[in-house]
Formats: sequence, structure tokens, C-alpha cells
Amino acid sequence: MANIAEARIKREFKEVVKSEEVAKCHIKVELVNDTFTELRGEIAGPPDTPYEGGNFILEIKIPDTYPFNPPKVKFVTKIWHPNISSVTGAICLDILKDQWAAAMTLRTVLLSLQALLAAAEPDDPQDAVVAKQYKENPKIFQDTAKHWTHIFAGDSKVAMITHMLELKQIKKIAISHHS
Repeated sequence: MANIAEARIKREFKEVVKSEEVAKCHIKVELVNDTFTELRGEIAGPPDTPYEGGNFILEIKIPDTYPFNPPKVKFVTKIWHPNISSVTGAICLDILKDQWAAAMTLRTVLLSLQALLAAAEPDDPQDAVVAKQYKENPKIFQDTAKHWTHIFAGDSKVAMITHMLELKQIKKIAISHHS
């Protein structure tokens, strides 16, 4: 990782970890490895949304060209949302693509993703099927999103996913030591 990228992400990581504002929003971030190239984020579903009560795990990859290019972020936790792929977790959010600016931070990304859960943009979807349902059958959309939140993002599910990700990391380390 380039020195600029590494110094910047270390500073931003500490800012997010220590921020009371971020903690009040129930947003967390942690290292996956010691190089700051991979992070794991967790955001709570916003109140008064179908995602309320859910905790959503994010995979965050920091490119060598950061902060001049955005981090690569995707949802690990399955979610029913027009701007997030229900299959891959890919996210359609302008600041993660063409509207990224070097002045933006990891904190901005995490807070923006949580805000996206509260204010979907169905006219710029990542998942066309979900967007169509959001527009044409809002009640069915709400019920489906709540159901997915309960099934995939409930507290026990988040603990299980976190455990699985930790096991995956342990396997990577074990394989690298045997190579």
C-alpha cells in the first residue's frame, strides 16, 4: 500500500473508532489484517426503516490509490434494498463511484451507507427487481426487507457471520505459513 494511502487510512480508521458520533449511530470498523488494506465494517439498520434491529457487515477494501479513488465496499450480510445487490452485496452509491472526492473519508462512507438504508434511490438501482417492487408494491417491499433483516441481520446471524469471517482469516494465515 502506498505511503499516502496507508497514512490516511490509519488516521481515518482511528477517527472512526474513537468518534462518539459514529458510535451513537451504531457503526463500527475493525481491521481484517494488519496492513489496513482490508477492513470490516458494521452498521446498524436505521430506526423506523425495515432494517431497524439489523446489524449489517461490510467488506471494505482500500486501494493503493486511496484517497484519490474510493474504497471498494460491499455488503456481506444479505439485504433487500434497491441500491444493494441481493445476490452479491454490490452497492450503487455515487460517492463509491464517480462522485468520490479525495476529501471524503471512511467515516463519510459508513455514514452515507447507513443513510442509504433510510433513503433508497430506486431510480438508480443496483437491483432492478427490488427497485421495481419498492416502487410498485411498497408494502410487499417493506415486508420482504423486514423479513430479510430478521433472517440475515439479526444479532445471532451477525455473530455467526463474524465467526465465519474470523475462521476464513485463520485459514488464510495457516495456508500462507505452509506455502
